[in-house]
Amino acid sequence: MKLLVALIGSILLATAVGRADDIAVTIYNSDLGVVSETRDLEFVKGTGQVAFRDVPDQIDPASVRFDILGNRTVNILEQNYAYDLVSTDKIYARYVDNEIELITKQGNLISGVLLTAGGGAITLRDDSGRVKVVLMDNVTEVNFPKLPEGLITRPTLFWRYSSDHAGRLPARVSYQTFGMTWAAEYVGVLNPEETNLGLSGWASITNNTSKTFENATVKLVAGDIGRMPQPRPMRGGAQMELSAKADAGFEEKAFFEYHLYTLPRQSTVAGREIKQISLFEPASTAVTKRYVYKPDRNPGQVEVALRLKNSEAAGLGMPLPEGRVRIFKADDDGSLVLLGEDAVKHTPRDEEVNLRVGYAFDIVPEERLMNQNRVSQQIEERTYEVEIRNRKDEAVTVNVEKLLYGDWQVTSANFEHKKKDANTLTFDINVPARQTVTVTYAVRLRWQ
Repeated sequence: MKLLVALIGSILLATAVGRADDIAVTIYNSDLGVVSETRDLEFVKGTGQVAFRDVPDQIDPASVRFDILGNRTVNILEQNYAYDLVSTDKIYARYVDNEIELITKQGNLISGVLLTAGGGAITLRDDSGRVKVVLMDNVTEVNFPKLPEGLITRPTLFWRYSSDHAGRLPARVSYQTFGMTWAAEYVGVLNPEETNLGLSGWASITNNTSKTFENATVKLVAGDIGRMPQPRPMRGGAQMELSAKADAGFEEKAFFEYHLYTLPRQSTVAGREIKQISLFEPASTAVTKRYVYKPDRNPGQVEVALRLKNSEAAGLGMPLPEGRVRIFKADDDGSLVLLGEDAVKHTPRDEEVNLRVGYAFDIVPEERLMNQNRVSQQIEERTYEVEIRNRKDEAVTVNVEKLLYGDWQVTSANFEHKKKDANTLTFDINVPARQTVTVTYAVRLRWQ
């Protein structure tokens, strides 16, 4: 059914609002955006009302800041945020007990007071009091005298103000909004020798608000800012679309206790869109492949990880924002094969990064508790065996990390061991190709 709504009169109480001529968007990792817009607004001298239209549908109205640029004074006396957007169902609901007009497929005009609309039919009462039911499938147009009061086409801030000037003035308005976030996305390609990783980074920006920020200055903040708990606005979202942009990347600098990334050109961040922009130029860094066995967390598999140093000497030396890392390796024909994914936390330069890629297919571990003796109520003795079966054609070194609690000490072991921390015992076990190595050790545990 084609719906034609005849709107008579203005739907806003304010005068026209100029388009944004300057806009900056700062996006955080934590579902938060901070927007600064400069627009020309029309004021009357004395007390009046102005509308600031087309704000995000997830704006935090309490965060709004308003400044007039220049030597004029405009004071905001009151603010109202309107977000009851127009829809067919809402128009019908507001026009119950009011007169509307229908035009049928046969060209007939039917008018009357609307009683109900729904279930595939519209019910009217004509001037004689008769009730008519018209099937919606038979209607081509519905005419309403005007848009019902209280419904608007876009989320809008209404300000009641006091001004010492009549005319257009530039105003800078800033506010916070939910529904915006960003995360780093890294792609690493391992070389054939598995000793070097080519790394590229993307900033993946999600704008799940209703507003499109056209030709905006885009800034990203990497770090964990303090925020107070606050209720989220109850508004619906739409399907997001993917838009990849492989243009020049961001310029990075330290900012307070965080890192700030500024795009050196303007960019459009559309509503309901995910946008990718290059975060930094591709880099290459040395990596070390590690095999780690954690019997208390995964008793049947050996973890495979890549360790790298985020330093200039190793090929990086840049702040790495939190995000997902995908690791690939090229096959003989050049096609890339995904080896695994992991997440990296906010990592400053000169710190180590450990990427868990997956689990080794040809290395089989097994832990066995061979003996358990309760010496007293507070003391217990245990004997463990850890068997590592290497089915590969090359030797491997497996790092065994055993969790122990209480006051413990190793009383015997057939391999060198280290106390990593208060709860972790480690062994570095070299296992020759196609061989099996068994680690046997005994510990005494004391509880208070």
